[in-house]
Amino acid sequence: MFVDRNEEISFLNSLLTRMRPTRGQLLLLYGRRRVGKTALLHHWAQNSGVSYTYWMASKEPPNLQRRSLVATIMEVEEEFAPIFDSWTRTWQWVATQFRDQEKRHILIIDELPYASDADPAVLSGLQQVWDQQLRDSNLIIALCGSQVNTMEAIMHNQSPLFGRLTAQWLLQPLPFSALDAFFPNWPVAERVAIYSILGGIPAYLEWLDPELSFTQNLQQVILSSGSLFMAEPNLLLYEELTDIRTYHAILRAISRGMHTTKQIADACLISSQQVGAYLSKLQELHFVERRLPATLTPAQKRKSRKGRYHLQDAYFRFYFRFVFPHMQSNRSAKATLAHIKRELRPFIAIRFEKLCQDWVYQQASRGNFPFEPEQIGSHWSRHVQIDVIGIDFATKSLLLGECKWQENPVSHSTVRELIEEKRAKLFKDLDWDESSWSVSYVFFSRAGFTLKGAEYAREHHIKLVDLQALGDGLSLNE
Repeated sequence: MFVDRNEEISFLNSLLTRMRPTRGQLLLLYGRRRVGKTALLHHWAQNSGVSYTYWMASKEPPNLQRRSLVATIMEVEEEFAPIFDSWTRTWQWVATQFRDQEKRHILIIDELPYASDADPAVLSGLQQVWDQQLRDSNLIIALCGSQVNTMEAIMHNQSPLFGRLTAQWLLQPLPFSALDAFFPNWPVAERVAIYSILGGIPAYLEWLDPELSFTQNLQQVILSSGSLFMAEPNLLLYEELTDIRTYHAILRAISRGMHTTKQIADACLISSQQVGAYLSKLQELHFVERRLPATLTPAQKRKSRKGRYHLQDAYFRFYFRFVFPHMQSNRSAKATLAHIKRELRPFIAIRFEKLCQDWVYQQASRGNFPFEPEQIGSHWSRHVQIDVIGIDFATKSLLLGECKWQENPVSHSTVRELIEEKRAKLFKDLDWDESSWSVSYVFFSRAGFTLKGAEYAREHHIKLVDLQALGDGLSLNE
């Protein structure tokens, strides 16, 4: 199933007519495994209106890889394709096939790291032929791969292709709105729940059964014996890393709420200096992210020590919080499920906050707020925590928001607390002049609001967003 990706398709289509910085286009498209890179490139190429060639590198010797590429371009069986003794000569041959074509042609090179691992000369050979011939051709070369570290290295100045790329794109998971297409009959609460566990990874969403409920999918698909989900995190880690045990310990610590360097180091029984190196690597791979309060200015963020580490990958959060510890102790699937049921609500609540922040971004970009925030996130300190912050330092405009993933409607006292207590604590915490700021409010609730809560919100101009309004606000079709 191909869903969404309108922005990406628009970007790729722009390459078809682009003549700068060169007539030929050299694209780097990368992203974590299962995020839909191959499906995107196939969909784009098939609907582009121009001819295209798709080749996927495999884990085999370089001479066989070169013959496979040539055979694919020639559209013959591999045994009938010539074998070149170097990648430079192979790319020179490729140039002879496309350099004089009057019309555009797309050449997709998928799983590029398999080729570069076997012979790094695949990149230097391409660089040489690109500079001499292909940059002035009508060829669009799309280099694609899942090993994020390897792909990002291509953009560094030590890479042969440094300065040659004409476009690059890190493919992100699908947004929450895309889940409507995967699970059209699920209520919004179930879509939030599954998004909290799997994020927007298309492959994961396709592994589920839309005819089953969220709970049934959790039991019968995700946690079943031999499930693809059980092996997935280790496949991703072993593809990129060594010393897996230490990374496991760090990921497990973060999943359990250890968010500072010291907390993680203490939990893993290693030094803070050591854990810093591991965290840097996990950040490079987009498995972990370092978050800062949205109330910090850009200058403050550059030198702030208030960073907190979180698992960026949704399924990693779920796996290392619930599944991995049970696998380590050989507990049954029944025990794992019981553990999940006990702690799923607060687990989803954390992801719910991020969806509420996304809602603010969407609404602000559509002009539905009195100002467009410069930064959107949250605020935390020893004194106060606010789930949603939208801020524009230039106009001194501030949006404060609270998120409640609970089964009962939000009461009057809970809504009032945001204005009468948390606002004052925030300004005191930041040592800001409260009178110089314009403040607006938004409150998100899974179960809606009591009559008194809604009445208080109207009196104080607080925007109330229930689960249905959240889903509608995140929809791309609104």
